[in-house]
Amino acid sequence: MSNATIYPETRFNDDSKIWENLKEAIANTSGFECWQQANTIDNETNTVNLDQLVSCYLRETLATLAY
Repeated sequence: MSNATIYPETRFNDDSKIWENLKEAIANTSGFECWQQANTIDNETNTVNLDQLVSCYLRETLATLAY
């Protein structure tokens, strides 16, 4: 029984670590950099955080691929 109560917390921590690593990897790709330039997004002057930027990039990329 104790494993059932611990598992959700462990899974959340694992998922968070995976997202952090994935987000950083995506942010360092040339495709992401080109997308930022094409959308005139500058991390220095924009208050949008990296989570939002990567999420938007992935959403647009997947929409393009689905088309």
